Amino acid sequence: MRRDPRDGFWRSSAAGRGLDRRLLAAWAALALAVGSPAACGAQSPGGGEAALRAGRYEEAIEALASRARSGGDVLARRGLVRALMEVGRYEEAEREARRFVAEDSTSPELANALGEVLYLRGKREEAEAAFRRAAGRGRDGLRAELNLAILRFERGERDSALAAFDRFIDVYNESDRPLTSEELTAVATAVRYLGAEDPQLFKDALRAYDEAIAADPGNLEARVLLGELFLEKYNGADARATFEEALKLNPNHPRALLGLARALDFANERGAVEQVEKALAVNPNLVPARVFLARLRLAGEEYAEAEAEVERALEVNPASLEALALLAAIRHLRGDRAGFEALERRALALNPRAADFYNEVAELSVQHRRYREAVEFARRAVALDVRSWRGHGILGINQLRVGAIDAGRASLETAFRGDPYNVWIKNTLDLLDTFSRYRTVRTARFELVIREDEADLLAPYMAELAEEAYDRLAERYGYRPATPIRLEVFPSHADFSVRSVGLTGLGALGVSFGTVLAMDSPSARERGEFNWGSTLWHEVAHAFHLGMTDHRVPRWLTEGLAVHEERRARRGWGQDVSPDFLIAYREGRLPPASRLNNGFVRPSYPEQVIFSYVMASLVVEMIEQERGFPAIAAMLRAYREGRSTEEVLRSVLGTDPESFDRAFDRYLRRRFAGPLAALEGGPSGEFGAELAAGRALLEQGKLDAAAARFERAKSLFPEYAGKDSPYRYLATIYKERGDLRRAAAELEQLTALDESAYDANLELASLLEATGDLAGAARALERVVYIDPFEIPLHTRLAELYSRLGERAKAVRERRAVVALNPVDRAEALYQLARALLEAGDRAAARREVLRALEIAPNYEAAQELLLELTGNAGHSSLIRNGGGAAGRGGAELGTDAGAPLHALALAGAGLAPATGEADARAGTAQPSGSRRNP
Repeated sequence: MRRDPRDGFWRSSAAGRGLDRRLLAAWAALALAVGSPAACGAQSPGGGEAALRAGRYEEAIEALASRARSGGDVLARRGLVRALMEVGRYEEAEREARRFVAEDSTSPELANALGEVLYLRGKREEAEAAFRRAAGRGRDGLRAELNLAILRFERGERDSALAAFDRFIDVYNESDRPLTSEELTAVATAVRYLGAEDPQLFKDALRAYDEAIAADPGNLEARVLLGELFLEKYNGADARATFEEALKLNPNHPRALLGLARALDFANERGAVEQVEKALAVNPNLVPARVFLARLRLAGEEYAEAEAEVERALEVNPASLEALALLAAIRHLRGDRAGFEALERRALALNPRAADFYNEVAELSVQHRRYREAVEFARRAVALDVRSWRGHGILGINQLRVGAIDAGRASLETAFRGDPYNVWIKNTLDLLDTFSRYRTVRTARFELVIREDEADLLAPYMAELAEEAYDRLAERYGYRPATPIRLEVFPSHADFSVRSVGLTGLGALGVSFGTVLAMDSPSARERGEFNWGSTLWHEVAHAFHLGMTDHRVPRWLTEGLAVHEERRARRGWGQDVSPDFLIAYREGRLPPASRLNNGFVRPSYPEQVIFSYVMASLVVEMIEQERGFPAIAAMLRAYREGRSTEEVLRSVLGTDPESFDRAFDRYLRRRFAGPLAALEGGPSGEFGAELAAGRALLEQGKLDAAAARFERAKSLFPEYAGKDSPYRYLATIYKERGDLRRAAAELEQLTALDESAYDANLELASLLEATGDLAGAARALERVVYIDPFEIPLHTRLAELYSRLGERAKAVRERRAVVALNPVDRAEALYQLARALLEAGDRAAARREVLRALEIAPNYEAAQELLLELTGNAGHSSLIRNGGGAAGRGGAELGTDAGAPLHALALAGAGLAPATGEADARAGTAQPSGSRRNP
């Protein structure tokens, strides 16, 4: 089932009651022809308006103030109030507006300007009175009507507000004159609100904003509102382009700077903090900017900093529902129930239908991995407003995250019907439609959801590893997460990305929502890009850390612990320390240990997220080495109690953030003293020089000299396992010399560092087998399975090794893997599986598999003989092969069964024979002895 996303948000529609398309072109042309700055709400260039539009605010204020105070110039007075508002001088703007209204109480323009500044300061009742005086009068009459409707909407008077918004369609379609750019902006905004009832109207809003910009290219408000609409509808590219166009006209426009910050954050690109700080430098009282910055701080779990920002926002506008919701979320996340409830009462007093209050708290709960709480807040949102499509969407996405798949689908279908432009919802519903192609494999404590064509291969390995991880982690942490744990495995990385964040492009390999996990299948990535086994272990570890802290563990600690647990699980697992990481640390391009969350949520360069995983794991390593594992367990308990990182450091580790940072710095510099020294200078210091020299000598065939250089490089940085690792070169040199044991030793060290060394493990297995170390060869091939399990020869080799080693169960597993990969000679694969099962003592299963082989190749002699062996009729084999002795072919001893296929005789001996005619029909024509045919 595929859903129509309404042809993409950026294209027009012709359905529903909307703006009359017949008038659009004519009005746009008229507006361009007759439109003047005055008609668009501005005076001729000069007098302050040009400076205001260009962002030269002090110049604009000075010029407009001079004009406003020297006479009764209404437009100059209105312009002065707006200029003061633009730079956040709200008190002064209110004072000037009140004075101007007192001097000219009949001016609708001044009344509306006063209402707008009162609105920004949270004085809603006074603002409403001012808007009423201006509504329907003068050049700002339509804008005042829009402001009144917005006030009603924000008070929860939805029906009356929507009726007021609906009138703007009539204004547009029935006006006997071209609307000004400001009026078109008002129409667009009204229609945007109506989109909640009829999503087709979002396209009309877009067209009206476009017309407003065409009528006056300098109308920055229209551009900013259009960019915000694009962002609301997940069209990040057009949003960013729109904000950038506005900033070309006015590089200091606070809301355009904020919009660009939001667009960068939406795209997970760097620079969001810098852009919002630019906006606040121009207007330090811009409430949406303060709230956005607080959200960024909160994403890094900087609770105190986030709270300070939102408190500043509420000082400016105590009636900001967005700010109240954010502060309530902080209170909730910090365990302050009374504080949350007090803010909840304030918000609902302002708007009894404030669904978005709960939506905001739900989304911020998600940001902190509190998915069940997000479900409950979203339920409250849709209970308040059944048409909160955002609420239904948040509810559905998080129901999926806690494993309520059917309920989540229902909520998402409701959200999509109300807003078909939400690409996150559409993508997720399309993904759910593919779940019919997945199989659920249940183990003692897991539900493995794997696509049908990969389930037979992957399920046995994943089940074994997942259960092992659960047992080992449960013993270590003294905690057992609720079961079953659901693990979804996606052969398409795009599908995994949609499951995780609703959009494609996520760089992660796996994600944990607690007891619901998702990850890439090994087929989702190119060979050697990742190790699916360590990824699975990492995500299961998250289930423990999230569960035992009630999802309150900070990002840096849960990621550091998960990587640390990977390293404890298998040699070579877990991200390794690279030269680039050490150079970045030495250069101060990583945050201190106590503020490591910033490296995950606000990276300043692409590699910083990966470096943050490595650094977090080293922080955990330091704590366990110096304080023991009980300290880590105590930290997790403290986070469960709601303590901040600073409180945890003080109460559990007996230190403060600054001392903790210094301790880690000493630890890392001591732990990697040799590599850090070897990387001094460029490119990559002495270590890089030795590698380069070794490569040059190797190319010249000077093996001894090259080996000496590579040995030196290895001693300088023993933990380096990159593509040009000295271990790789040394293995090549020793192999070429015929010293297989030393070559194997180098590859052993390499594969103990690099979890994704596919080729190196294959080569190591061959070397170890050649030197008689069959167990070591099998271990190397097992590591290959965790990298790429899709090669038949890999499993065939492993099966043979395990048979020789006497590990019958593992040999069976490998033979099943060969069958799961659908080999060309499937009958042979089934026969080999049957033999392995027989060697493992499972005669019944062996008989089933050999029968499957004979269904494909009825005259496969080896399979016939095995079946007879399994059914106790081995004598038949000799009888047929010898033509029945003295009686010859078809002799009396065989009677009417002489022409029947051998497996039919075996079935008869087992008491399982089908009707003779059916058996004969399947048998077909007899084949020469020993041949196999796939009919």
